[in-house]
Amino acid sequence: MLWPRGDDDLSEYMRWLTVTHAKRWHAHYHSSGSGALYQGRFKSFPIEEDDHFLTVCRYVERNALRAKLVDRAEEWRWSSLWHRVQESNAISLAAWPVAAGKEWVPHVNRVETEAELKAVRRSVVRGMPFGEAAWVQRTARRLCLDSTLRSRGRPKKETPRNA
Repeated sequence: MLWPRGDDDLSEYMRWLTVTHAKRWHAHYHSSGSGALYQGRFKSFPIEEDDHFLTVCRYVERNALRAKLVDRAEEWRWSSLWHRVQESNAISLAAWPVAAGKEWVPHVNRVETEAELKAVRRSVVRGMPFGEAAWVQRTARRLCLDSTLRSRGRPKKETPRNA
């Protein structure tokens, strides 16, 4: 998860990151011209700065566990959770932010509810703001993301009652 400072910072950073990584990958593996490394644009959506932010953090930290690549989320060596746990062996967990304290690792390892998964995935797929309903409405309006709140496809035709 990334938190940009300015409006165009996220897109610019992701462009730099993916282009630089692809160039280095192709140079290392002598695979220039063999195709793209990245198949799609990164996912971007606003998140309310409360428990909704922690819900998305947990969703991201659980990716390897959900995919059954590890038995516990903190075992995925390429995650920030793994790094936090490794650092905790050297420093006190009390130095972590409250959300990343001792209760965070067990919380990440607990299975999400279907409602949590559905809500986060909808924001990921649609680019719609993630938060309380009123905040989502305000944020979508302010950022011109109203279309992310509507159902996809053409509206259904109304059938006449006396037909």
